[in-house]
Amino acid sequence: MAGLLHDVLVEGVKNGASDVHIKENSPIHFRIDGDLVDCNFIPDSDFLDAVINEMVSDQEHLTKFLQQGDLDLSYVEPEVGRFRVNIHRERGGKCMTMRHVKSKISKASSLNLPPVIEEIAEAPRGIIILAGTTGSGKSTTLASMLQHINEKFTRHIITIEDPIEYEFFDNKSFFEQREVGIDTISFNSALKHALRQDPDVIMVGEMRDRESFEAALQAADTGHLVMSTVHASTAPQTINRILDFYDREEQDPIREALAVNLKAIIAQRLVPKAFGGGVVPAVEIMVNNPTVRKLIQENNLEKLMTVIEGCGNEGMQTFNQSLLKFVNDGMITEEDAMVNSNNPDQLKMNMKGIFLGSDRSIIG
Repeated sequence: MAGLLHDVLVEGVKNGASDVHIKENSPIHFRIDGDLVDCNFIPDSDFLDAVINEMVSDQEHLTKFLQQGDLDLSYVEPEVGRFRVNIHRERGGKCMTMRHVKSKISKASSLNLPPVIEEIAEAPRGIIILAGTTGSGKSTTLASMLQHINEKFTRHIITIEDPIEYEFFDNKSFFEQREVGIDTISFNSALKHALRQDPDVIMVGEMRDRESFEAALQAADTGHLVMSTVHASTAPQTINRILDFYDREEQDPIREALAVNLKAIIAQRLVPKAFGGGVVPAVEIMVNNPTVRKLIQENNLEKLMTVIEGCGNEGMQTFNQSLLKFVNDGMITEEDAMVNSNNPDQLKMNMKGIFLGSDRSIIG
């Protein structure tokens, strides 16, 4: 059985699959350049049982899956690579999603990310949030930013992940990577204890609730740089997503704290390349300048997009501006740009060279 899994993973990696989807009595599917492609191998229950028993060596974790129906872990297939694995049930059967985590951490330039991404990573303190849906490349961008710090600064970096994805090796910086369920019982516990471990940078794999956000906020408030991810589609929506952790009457002080401690929000989605296969990251970047800070404090979040659009000189950009650049550079098609735009009508005009003047009275 293990040999069959090895062959499947080799085939997926060789064809550039980002994910491998395995379900009982159905063809295995690879996600390649955003599309699902099936292969001719159909796993049965015995195959999945054998694979799960091989991957989950800890009896406690196996019991957790059997009781709860979900389990996250990291797995290394010899001579193939590292995978982030989610094992789950579906209609009583077993399923598995395996995300290939590339061992080489790429620089921002080779990922086609704007240079300002590395400038943001150099912040001495504050909160940097990577936003996007599952599979939007948040972890890859975050790893690139951490590696930039590693190559340029002598800092103590603690990562808290579930599971560990990219493996870092000390260069100028000193890394400690903690995996939830193995090295610590929870994100919240690890965050609270991290403040006693003399960190300069704390990376939290995901801010899932108010407890993890409050711990991250405390770390930033005491002079640390905190980097994390949130499931949200745009920079302004990311702020709303965090505020949704709280009841309405609790949100004013949280807005104030966020306005003071936020460094930047980078929202990301992957777009297929026009030629040669692969994807490029369209990114929306909001840097917390005085205008952004004031709008957050006053709860005028609907005006943030206008600020982002008009502050290109500070490294900010909207998704449309990112998509338009890729179209003009011939890296993506106009059709794919339109699909990934929040405002396709505006983008269509922009591609024709028509630009409307931004409203300068954004604070009003």
